[in-house]
Amino acid sequence: MKLIYHDGYDLNLGAHVFPSQKFRLIRDRLAAEGHDFLTPETATDEDLLLVHGRGWITRLKQGTLHEAELQRLEIPWSQKMADAFCLAAGGTTLAARCALEESAAMNIGGGFHHAFPNHGEGFCAIHDVAVAIRKLQQEKLLERALVVDVDVHQGNGTAAIFADDESVFTLSIHQFNNYPQYKPPSDIDVHLEDGVGDEEYLHLLDQAVERALSRFEPQLLMYVAGADPYKEDQLGGLALTIDGLMERDRLVFSIARHRNIPICVSLAGGYARRLEDTVTIQANTARCLRMIT
Repeated sequence: MKLIYHDGYDLNLGAHVFPSQKFRLIRDRLAAEGHDFLTPETATDEDLLLVHGRGWITRLKQGTLHEAELQRLEIPWSQKMADAFCLAAGGTTLAARCALEESAAMNIGGGFHHAFPNHGEGFCAIHDVAVAIRKLQQEKLLERALVVDVDVHQGNGTAAIFADDESVFTLSIHQFNNYPQYKPPSDIDVHLEDGVGDEEYLHLLDQAVERALSRFEPQLLMYVAGADPYKEDQLGGLALTIDGLMERDRLVFSIARHRNIPICVSLAGGYARRLEDTVTIQANTARCLRMIT
């Protein structure tokens, strides 16, 4: 199993609810356990243009975003921030490539599922998962991909980008009464009530993944592994425990492994009151992935 990481993943947000220093802390935790890491190259403009409009990419890179665009993005612009998103896209693309070659890989970053082709939202400026899929499709390494998004927030950018695209199947399981207010339809959306805990969540997730695989035969599973369904998350309203989140990861990975579907993981959100909990949850995802490979 390959792990992908770059020191440039930190968005350098300072005092912000998005703890982008978590990428380094997760890397440090896994490195202490003996894991090695591959270093990605940044996604090129040509790669980004497979998903995003040229105007959006230019304004993001040059720091000429309009005030309304920055408000929608909800993070301050800096060159390091813009560079970090492009690096994350390169990292998820490398992870997807490694997964196809070796059955599983994980980007210790990415999962920016609220990014749209021509704007960013909710701390997400570049949709690294979509860029990775489109890049591998362009290279004829991939035809069909399944996106399983377990972040507490619906993957609205993912749903919009792949709407009416029969080569990509999208599944999102999320808290309904939460961001984003408007949720473009995924192929399967599991809208959860507030306060759902481990048992109900795992049951509904199992049903949804099996239903997706009864309708679609992917060559790659892109797993958007948000830590924010955790009961102590500041931006979530579900009630999963750390053990329940590990079981969530094991469930999806085991289903994919049983069907010989390669797995590519990216991190997405995580805003626990204790940063240590977010680091533990997302390091556990890597441990679960390693166990099934």
